[in-house]
Amino acid sequence: MKRLKHKILSMEANTQTYSAMYEGSMFVHPYTVNELPWEEHDSTYYRKDIGYHIERTHKLALDKPTITVSIPVRLLGLTETNTAGADFCLRTFLPYIDELNEPLYNRNRPDKEKGKYYCYSPGGEVLKRNSSYFKVCYKKDYTVGSGNVVYQIRPEEAGEPELCLCLMLQVQLPEKRLKKTLRMLTQDLPDAVDRYIMEFKKQEYQEAVELSKLQSEIRAWLKNSDYCSFLANGSVLPREGGSDLPMQGALPFMSTPEDEIEIFGVRGMGIKRGVTVITGGGYSGKSTLLEAISAGVYDHVRGDGRELCITDSSAMGISAEDGRSIKNVNISPFIKWIPEKDTKHFSTMRASGSTSQAANIMEAVNYGSKLLLVDEDRSATNFMIRDSLMRKLVKKEPITPFTERVKELYHRKGVSSILVIGGSGEYLSVADKVYLMEDYRICEVTEEAKNLGATLGQKEKEELKEAGWELERILSMDGFSSFAPELGMERLEVTDMGIIYLGEEALDLRLLSGLITQAQRNMTGFLIRYMEASLNEHVLYPEKRLEELYQKIEDEGLDSIFSNYFTKCERFLDLPRKEDVLAAINRMRKVTFL
Repeated sequence: MKRLKHKILSMEANTQTYSAMYEGSMFVHPYTVNELPWEEHDSTYYRKDIGYHIERTHKLALDKPTITVSIPVRLLGLTETNTAGADFCLRTFLPYIDELNEPLYNRNRPDKEKGKYYCYSPGGEVLKRNSSYFKVCYKKDYTVGSGNVVYQIRPEEAGEPELCLCLMLQVQLPEKRLKKTLRMLTQDLPDAVDRYIMEFKKQEYQEAVELSKLQSEIRAWLKNSDYCSFLANGSVLPREGGSDLPMQGALPFMSTPEDEIEIFGVRGMGIKRGVTVITGGGYSGKSTLLEAISAGVYDHVRGDGRELCITDSSAMGISAEDGRSIKNVNISPFIKWIPEKDTKHFSTMRASGSTSQAANIMEAVNYGSKLLLVDEDRSATNFMIRDSLMRKLVKKEPITPFTERVKELYHRKGVSSILVIGGSGEYLSVADKVYLMEDYRICEVTEEAKNLGATLGQKEKEELKEAGWELERILSMDGFSSFAPELGMERLEVTDMGIIYLGEEALDLRLLSGLITQAQRNMTGFLIRYMEASLNEHVLYPEKRLEELYQKIEDEGLDSIFSNYFTKCERFLDLPRKEDVLAAINRMRKVTFL
């Protein structure tokens, strides 16, 4: 920290740029006698073996640096590292940041005056993040002299690079108060990190790692089984109002006796592949159950209540999205004809409820989803059902309702469906399993539902040809750009409402159930922007290019896709699923799919 103290004390008292701190210039005296000193720039500063890398957040936040703290895992006593372990480290680091902020808090003064530390606070899900991760880092290879002078030490004395826990935070520096800045960066923060290391909860860390192993085992078992989802007995599914926390006093979930299975010592309800209907009266818990199944595409931390609710990770929530853009999608399995439109190559700038839901299904199937999650309340009624009376009254109907394709979708493409249905019995006759929710309790009523369906008589159905489920599209690079002509520059902005402004696009992603955090939406914007900016070809295969980018992230980290050029994007990033990034691209209005 001696170097950083020198940098801060050398600045003007009213500085707002802190340039010397970011540049990190130093004159290096080599360990060999026959070499001359040279100048280097390194903005990583050390207290003993712990590195503090300081970088500009962006050009409009020069007084709010991003700091990445690198802690060798040997200091924490860790022998196993994974995403769940990094997640645990972030969560247990947060209280130390809260302690640092307590003496700074003053509601009558802005953060720019008093200073503040910012650290990412996650929800219950466990995701790959740039706010906490493990990385091999170089060790400090010099000793500090006076001023900007450092003395290089021999490589064998410095030692090999070692695995570190990297924790990212931001610090709002107090305006025109260098002494307070000095204390915040060189004393208070390093002291908090030292306490964190000293008090690190190794046993709880190992428990988090062991839970993640169990979740991975269940997930792998599901992938090769007849089941698409598993909900452990004792799980707490309802959420506290206005939050993602488990509801206090909620009734724990218990499997139906007919469907209870045991996986790796955990008993719970297995939902088989095929067509599953969840029904019940209003406020019975059926949508809450579907939301828990949807949340199961991600792992969750202990205490979330849904940590052992595991779902096929390719599952996609399907709903109607009036007004979304559709480009060259084959919706003919559901929409036979539309005046002056080719439903095998359907495009529109403003889709209806039925055409948008049809496109959502076709895109999900072709991007590899093996499970569709559908809530009747979020669906287009005419797309979901058509009862016998309407069949008799309306003779010329272009829409083939989902009831008539849902079984074919499973038998021909291996795509299962879980549907929440409260207002129509149409799906009872096509369901492989029917569950009834009453007062947040679930029971299996398949036989009763089938018998009720039989008493209503056989419905008249038209003969359907087998549908063509494939999409063969490539993306033209024309119009696929983050450049905004009205600004004369690139544009990327992610709002709290779930809108991504990218070039001339305004992507509304609020109905993509797989994007659950603001940091995931940030990363989605950066991924699409990187796809646009990094290729000079005329066409793009989005799935193939995205695979390459995810490999880059695996090798180099999430920040390899980040750019601090964009001043209206948060610094913290969570990795989204590839399926959700592709779904976002599908909603772009300026692009062309050939």
